[in-house]
Amino acid sequence: MNAKPTTPRTDSPASPSIRDRAGDAYDGARERAIEAYDSARERASEAGAKARDGISETPLLALGGGLAVGALLAALLPKTRAEDKLLGPVGGKITDGARAAADAAKEAGREKLSELNITRDAGTSAVQSLFKGLSDAARVSGEAALGAVRKKD
Repeated sequence: MNAKPTTPRTDSPASPSIRDRAGDAYDGARERAIEAYDSARERASEAGAKARDGISETPLLALGGGLAVGALLAALLPKTRAEDKLLGPVGGKITDGARAAADAAKEAGREKLSELNITRDAGTSAVQSLFKGLSDAARVSGEAALGAVRKKD
Protein backbone atom coordinates (compact mmCIF):
# COMPACT_ATOMS: atom_id res chain seq x y z
CA MET A 1 0.00 0.00 0.00
CA ASN A 2 1.37 3.34 -1.06
CA ALA A 3 0.33 6.05 1.28
CA LYS A 4 0.15 9.53 -0.20
CA PRO A 5 1.75 12.24 1.88
CA THR A 6 -0.89 14.46 3.29
CA THR A 7 -0.63 18.11 4.05
CA PRO A 8 -2.08 19.36 7.27
CA ARG A 9 -5.39 21.15 6.90
CA THR A 10 -5.25 24.81 7.71
CA ASP A 11 -8.89 25.63 7.26
CA SER A 12 -10.05 24.56 10.68
CA PRO A 13 -11.70 27.19 12.88
CA ALA A 14 -8.55 27.44 14.99
CA SER A 15 -6.35 28.22 11.97
CA PRO A 16 -7.63 30.60 9.25
CA SER A 17 -7.04 29.51 5.68
CA ILE A 18 -4.66 31.25 3.35
CA ARG A 19 -7.66 32.57 1.46
CA ASP A 20 -9.06 34.10 4.67
CA ARG A 21 -5.73 35.70 5.54
CA ALA A 22 -5.31 37.04 2.01
CA GLY A 23 -8.85 38.42 2.12
CA ASP A 24 -8.15 40.11 5.43
CA ALA A 25 -4.90 41.58 4.10
CA TYR A 26 -6.71 42.83 1.00
CA ASP A 27 -9.50 44.36 3.07
CA GLY A 28 -7.00 46.09 5.36
CA ALA A 29 -4.96 47.46 2.44
CA ARG A 30 -8.13 48.61 0.69
CA GLU A 31 -9.33 50.40 3.82
CA ARG A 32 -5.96 52.14 4.28
CA ALA A 33 -5.90 53.16 0.61
CA ILE A 34 -9.41 54.65 0.92
CA GLU A 35 -8.38 56.56 4.03
CA ALA A 36 -5.22 57.85 2.31
CA TYR A 37 -7.24 58.89 -0.75
CA ASP A 38 -9.77 60.72 1.41
CA SER A 39 -7.00 62.45 3.33
CA ALA A 40 -5.20 63.51 0.14
CA ARG A 41 -8.45 64.74 -1.36
CA GLU A 42 -9.23 66.81 1.74
CA ARG A 43 -5.75 68.34 1.78
CA ALA A 44 -5.93 69.15 -1.92
CA SER A 45 -9.27 70.84 -1.33
CA GLU A 46 -7.75 72.87 1.51
CA ALA A 47 -4.80 73.86 -0.72
CA GLY A 48 -7.23 74.94 -3.45
CA ALA A 49 -9.18 77.04 -0.95
CA LYS A 50 -5.96 78.62 0.27
CA ALA A 51 -4.96 79.39 -3.33
CA ARG A 52 -8.38 80.92 -4.03
CA ASP A 53 -8.09 83.04 -0.89
CA GLY A 54 -4.63 84.20 -1.94
CA ILE A 55 -5.88 85.13 -5.39
CA SER A 56 -8.94 86.86 -3.93
CA GLU A 57 -6.75 88.93 -1.62
CA THR A 58 -4.31 89.96 -4.35
CA PRO A 59 -5.98 89.54 -7.75
CA LEU A 60 -3.66 91.93 -9.51
CA LEU A 61 -0.63 90.02 -8.34
CA ALA A 62 -2.23 86.80 -9.54
CA LEU A 63 -2.97 88.42 -12.89
CA GLY A 64 0.59 89.69 -13.14
CA GLY A 65 1.92 86.25 -12.28
CA GLY A 66 -0.29 84.63 -14.90
CA LEU A 67 0.83 87.12 -17.53
CA ALA A 68 4.46 86.56 -16.59
CA VAL A 69 4.12 82.79 -16.85
CA GLY A 70 2.36 83.11 -20.21
CA ALA A 71 5.01 85.45 -21.54
CA LEU A 72 7.76 83.13 -20.33
CA LEU A 73 6.16 80.13 -22.03
CA ALA A 74 5.67 82.08 -25.25
CA ALA A 75 9.30 83.17 -25.20
CA LEU A 76 10.55 79.63 -24.59
CA LEU A 77 8.53 77.97 -27.34
CA PRO A 78 10.21 78.36 -30.74
CA LYS A 79 8.33 79.12 -33.93
CA THR A 80 7.76 76.05 -36.04
CA ARG A 81 8.24 75.68 -39.79
CA ALA A 82 4.54 74.97 -40.09
CA GLU A 83 3.75 78.33 -38.49
CA ASP A 84 6.18 80.11 -40.82
CA LYS A 85 4.78 78.34 -43.88
CA LEU A 86 1.14 78.80 -42.92
CA LEU A 87 1.30 82.37 -41.68
CA GLY A 88 4.14 83.77 -43.80
CA PRO A 89 4.48 87.56 -43.49
CA VAL A 90 1.21 87.74 -41.55
CA GLY A 91 2.91 85.77 -38.75
CA GLY A 92 5.43 88.57 -38.26
CA LYS A 93 2.63 91.11 -38.01
CA ILE A 94 0.81 88.92 -35.50
CA THR A 95 4.00 88.51 -33.47
CA ASP A 96 4.68 92.24 -33.54
CA GLY A 97 1.09 92.96 -32.49
CA ALA A 98 1.28 90.42 -29.69
CA ARG A 99 4.54 91.92 -28.44
CA ALA A 100 3.05 95.42 -28.51
CA ALA A 101 -0.05 94.17 -26.65
CA ALA A 102 2.11 92.38 -24.06
CA ASP A 103 4.26 95.48 -23.57
CA ALA A 104 1.19 97.67 -23.18
CA ALA A 105 -0.38 95.23 -20.71
CA LYS A 106 2.85 95.04 -18.75
CA GLU A 107 3.15 98.81 -18.55
CA ALA A 108 -0.52 99.23 -17.59
CA GLY A 109 -0.11 96.56 -14.93
CA ARG A 110 2.96 98.27 -13.52
CA GLU A 111 1.14 101.59 -13.38
CA LYS A 112 -1.87 100.06 -11.63
CA LEU A 113 0.31 98.21 -9.11
CA SER A 114 2.24 101.42 -8.44
CA GLU A 115 -1.03 103.32 -8.04
CA LEU A 116 -2.22 100.74 -5.47
CA ASN A 117 1.15 100.86 -3.73
CA ILE A 118 1.70 97.12 -4.26
CA THR A 119 5.39 96.34 -4.17
CA ARG A 120 7.40 93.60 -5.79
CA ASP A 121 8.38 92.28 -2.36
CA ALA A 122 4.73 91.91 -1.30
CA GLY A 123 3.95 90.06 -4.53
CA THR A 124 6.95 87.79 -4.15
CA SER A 125 5.96 87.02 -0.57
CA ALA A 126 2.36 86.21 -1.56
CA VAL A 127 3.46 83.88 -4.38
CA GLN A 128 6.03 82.17 -2.14
CA SER A 129 3.40 81.67 0.55
CA LEU A 130 0.99 80.17 -1.97
CA PHE A 131 3.58 77.76 -3.36
CA LYS A 132 4.72 76.78 0.11
CA GLY A 133 1.14 76.00 1.12
CA LEU A 134 0.60 73.88 -1.99
CA SER A 135 3.94 72.13 -1.49
CA ASP A 136 3.16 71.40 2.17
CA ALA A 137 -0.27 70.02 1.29
CA ALA A 138 1.22 67.73 -1.37
CA ARG A 139 3.99 66.53 0.99
CA VAL A 140 1.60 65.82 3.88
CA SER A 141 -0.83 64.02 1.56
CA GLY A 142 1.94 61.85 0.19
CA GLU A 143 3.19 61.03 3.66
CA ALA A 144 -0.33 60.13 4.77
CA ALA A 145 -0.75 57.82 1.79
CA LEU A 146 2.58 56.10 2.45
CA GLY A 147 1.81 55.80 6.15
CA ALA A 148 -1.58 54.26 5.44
CA VAL A 149 -0.10 51.69 3.10
CA ARG A 150 2.69 50.79 5.52
CA LYS A 151 0.45 50.66 8.61
CA LYS A 152 -0.29 47.15 9.77
CA ASP A 153 -3.58 45.96 11.21
